[in-house]
Formats: sequence, C-alpha cells, structure tokens
Amino acid sequence: MMKINVLAVDDEPQFERLLRQRLRREIRKGKFNLSFALSAEEALGKLRAEGPYDLVLTDINMPEKDGLALLQEIKEQWNNQQVVIVSAYGDMGNIRTAMNLGAYDFITKPIDFEDLKVTIEKTAKGAELIKKGEQAEELAHENERLATIDQLKNEFFTNIAHEFRTPLTVIKGMSEQIDTNAQQWLEKALPLIKNNTRQLLDLVNQVLELRKLASGTLPVHWIQADIIAYLLYIAESYAYLAESKDIQLNIHYPESEFMMDYDADKLLRILSNLVSNAIKFTPAGGSINLRIQPEGKQFIIEVRDTGRGIPREQQKYIFDPFYQSSDKDYQQGTGIGLAIVQQMTQLLGGDASLESTVGEGTTFRVSLPIHQEAPKSKPVLARTKATKTKEEVSSAMPSGDLPTILIVEDNKDIRTYLQVLLEDRYHCLVAEDGEQGWSRLLESVPDLVVTDLMMPRLNGIELCKRLKKDDRVRHIPVIMLTAKDDQDSRLDSLRYGADAYLLKPFEQEELFVQIERLLTQRAQLQEYYQNLALGKEPAKQEAEDDFVLQVRDLVETNLDDEDFGIQDICRSVGVSRTQMHRKLKSITGLSSSHFIRSIRLEHAKKLLQSSELNISQVAFEVGFKDPKYFSRTFSAAFGTSPQDWRQ
Repeated sequence: MMKINVLAVDDEPQFERLLRQRLRREIRKGKFNLSFALSAEEALGKLRAEGPYDLVLTDINMPEKDGLALLQEIKEQWNNQQVVIVSAYGDMGNIRTAMNLGAYDFITKPIDFEDLKVTIEKTAKGAELIKKGEQAEELAHENERLATIDQLKNEFFTNIAHEFRTPLTVIKGMSEQIDTNAQQWLEKALPLIKNNTRQLLDLVNQVLELRKLASGTLPVHWIQADIIAYLLYIAESYAYLAESKDIQLNIHYPESEFMMDYDADKLLRILSNLVSNAIKFTPAGGSINLRIQPEGKQFIIEVRDTGRGIPREQQKYIFDPFYQSSDKDYQQGTGIGLAIVQQMTQLLGGDASLESTVGEGTTFRVSLPIHQEAPKSKPVLARTKATKTKEEVSSAMPSGDLPTILIVEDNKDIRTYLQVLLEDRYHCLVAEDGEQGWSRLLESVPDLVVTDLMMPRLNGIELCKRLKKDDRVRHIPVIMLTAKDDQDSRLDSLRYGADAYLLKPFEQEELFVQIERLLTQRAQLQEYYQNLALGKEPAKQEAEDDFVLQVRDLVETNLDDEDFGIQDICRSVGVSRTQMHRKLKSITGLSSSHFIRSIRLEHAKKLLQSSELNISQVAFEVGFKDPKYFSRTFSAAFGTSPQDWRQ
C-alpha cells in the first residue's frame, strides 16, 4: 500500500491536532503521512527542502500571504504539485480564482472529514498518474538523448575516419612516389609526409585527451609563470597561417608580465583550438582579435572573429563532444575541438562561453581563476604543436603562392593534358566550357586564363569579350588556343582582348614562354599599381587606374576609422569580398588587408615627419587600434621603428 504524503498549511495550531485526531486510523495504518506548516513561507520552505508532496492542503485565509498567493507560487515553481484549497462555505469568488490558478480540488468549512479522506485519496491517485507520466516522459527524453549521443558518436567516427584518410592518402601517395623515383620525389615528399604525420598524431592526441577528460583521468600540471608571454608565444605561431589566408590577427595584451598558475599543455590546447577555429571560419580580408588580460580575480582569453557567425539555435550545442552543424558550410573537422576547450577550461576551474551573430562573427571567451600557489617556473617557450613555420604552412597549402591559371577546354583529353602539363608550375583550375569558365572566372579571379576558341554554349571569343568588359576581371590576361588556322580567327581573338594566340598542336615551351611573359607583365603592372595606391602618381595611365584610385580614395577618406575595412570597400565598389581580394591581389600583388595597411602605413610615414603628433596619436590617426601593433607592423614594413623613422 502506497503511503500518501500530505502537507497541511493553516495558521491555526489547533488545525494540526484536529487533523491528526480525525485521521488517526489512516495515520496508524501508514496510509497517510502528515506534515504541517503554520504559514505560506514555512510551506514553501518545506517544499524546497523536501520536494513536492502528493498533496498540499491549504487554507485560503492566512495572514501575510494567503492561500491563493501560496497556490500561485507553488504552480510557478512546481507546476505538477497537487493543491487542494480549504475555503469557507459559499466563498465562490475565491474558489473560482483558486481553480483558475490551478487548484486540483477544494473542500469547504466546516470540513467533512469523510469527504476529505476521499479527496486526499483521489488527489494522490492523480499525483501518481502525473509521476508515472513524468517518469515516462523522462525515460523518453533519456532514450532520445542516448539515441542522439549514439548518432553523434557514429558521425564522429565517420568524420574522424575521413580526417585520418586525408593525411594517410598523402603519406601513402608520397611514399609510392619515393619508391618509384626517390631522386625526383624525396625532397618534395618528405615535408608533406612530416606535416601529415603531425596531423595524424594531433588527431590521435585529441581523441585520447577527450577520453581522459570524460573519464576524469587527465591530470593537471600547475606551474607559476608569466602567462602573457606564454599566450603570446602560442598566438604568434599562428600569424603566418592567418597571413597566408589574408586574415589580420591582432593581439591585445598588457605591457607588463603577469604571474599566475596555469597548465601549459591545457592552455596550449585551449588557445590553439580557438585561434585555429577562428582562422578556419574567417574569410579572406577579415580579422581576428585576441585579447588576453587579467580582470579582477579572473584571467580572460577572448578570441573575436569577423567570420560567418553561428546560428542561434546551434550555439547551445557548440561545446558538446562530437557535435557538428547540420549546415554543410559549418561541417569541418571532427567536432571535438571546442569540446576540449570547454572541458579543459573547466578542469582548470574556469568557464568558456560564446557570443555570435550570423554574418557578423563570433566571440569565444575563456575565464580562468587567478591563483598563485604552484612552484615558480620559467615560461614554457619551447616549440609546441601549435607552432607552424612558413615552410610547414606552405607544405600544407602547396598552391598558396603559385599563380592561378584557369583552363577552359571542352575536350576532356586536352583539358587533362593541360592540367598535367601546368600543375607543377601553377595552381590549376578547370572548366568544361565557356559558361562554366565564366562562372569559375568570377568565383576565383585567376591570374591568367587559357581557353579554347571553339566550345559549346559560350566560345572562347565570347568569353574573352565578357571578361574584358567586366570591371571585376578585365585585368586578367587571356591565351587563346585553337585548331582553326585562319587569319580571321586570330584577328578576332586579338581584337576582343586575347593577349596571345596559340595554334594546336602547340609546343609546350611556347605555351610556357607565353604564360611567363604575360605573368611578368602583370608583375610590372603590380608594381605600378602599388605605387599608385601609395600616392606615387606615375605618368603612365592604365585601364585599372580608376579602380585602384577609387579604393585608395575610400581608404584615405576613412583613414582614422579603425573599423573601416574591406567589407566597407566592397559595399562602396559593388563587388564581393572574394572578388575584391582576388582582384587586388592580381593587379597589385597585395592582399586586400595588405593593400589597406600599406596606404595607412604610407600616411603614417608622412605624419611622423610632418606633424607633432606622438607615435600613439599617429597610430590612431591612420586607423590602428593598438599602438604596439602599429609599431610592430611599421617596423616589419619599413625595416625601422616609427621612432627611428621620425629621427
């Protein structure tokens, strides 16, 4: 037999004696278990301490807080708690209000105790049904949660298999090439093999770390050292990777050292995951701001990017192990990096959080408690897994610094032949006809186009005409290939903008010479446009002058606006960020962020010699948020510090 737990609430002490006397048989048999409270507040305290009862029996008329107010608070905090109201006979107004507030039933005074027993038993049955319903719902939720975890784990193992497959493919392929021709391939293959071996080891370490974190077996090795110096060391190791993707990495930190306890390995994992994640999801021309500093009793690590942002409905899952967005654009990696960030942060006694707006960017914030109890140590500045040298980044992205050539050819064999012929010297893109070539052209803005003349949908001459009329791509040189050996075709090709014309079958060396000639001309023009961008007006005028001057004027007009960047220029000029970046890179040799920075730095040189502004004021005048970053950038660009330049 189930015991029914009842909480009776009445400000009259004799009500308890009366209730115990009239229900003594049920109490002796263990059918009812009665608890009592003399006020609404005492009743709320019992509910908080002991949890919901099978029934709360409360009088309406009580001082300070009456039964209706108690009922309302109970329903706000324990919606399924069953409450029976005791009211004076005929008090229909209060009874109606009680029922509207969610009372299960009511009884009237003077109390009919037989009716009360029936009401208690009926209410208890209702409470038992609710409990069973809640248990069933909880079980369903738990089953759903376990199914979700199972699905996430399956997806994780699928993802991790793909992650392993990529470096293994490179290692296997390069090993086979070495085995075939060691003399030719050894030097090229070894950096790739080493880099992909490191990637494999890093993946294995992440999986093992997550397992140890989940089982609570990952130890913490505290040292006391300068955390600023250590975090700067980790962050600056990503500078070249960010630079190679045309992303500006700004680091804001206190000038003085800050001694505190930290675990070097855990901190490396936390910051490396946050910065590499920001680089992964920030497009070319964007920026990442890393802020590291103490705030009260906490040390803050904040990584803010100008990337795509995270949809609101996905943000609550972003730190979950194995989680990946259903949006294909967000599915990169294994889904364990941010889980490691949060769990390692919690292991160190801290907290990790995020704020994100789609289309604007994301801010990850790690807060660590400051304590100074561990043995003092020198900062751990030996080379770590996070460090990426220029050579390593280059091996990871082998085509990053090579000129990009778009091959537009409808014949599969010729297309493959051209790609094999050129891919050792250039980064090759391919298109199967003129229409696809035009789409790829706008999408990638290559350094040069090699196109066939005769193609379906859009032939080479029409493609060339479109290219030379479009401000976004008209600077790109075109080599026309054709089997038509006639004067009209040659003249039409040259008339509509082709920079070279080769007859099939062509000599390999002739194609190489034409490509190098046109790329050399582009390099000379790049120097010209760099000078034009910096205000050194040459006498010569080119078709792209207006574009470069327009961008330069926009930067100069907003020189002191530290937030003015590539997105503002794109809106003014009417092109996408990718097109702007690739066009500037192609015609000036500078990435979009370098282009803007060069203009700012050139004006800084002039201000340093022609004004009385101090160096910090000059930095702000030309749009740098951080004077220390300005000084480092100025020194890197001109080989001298702002102070030395002024002297």
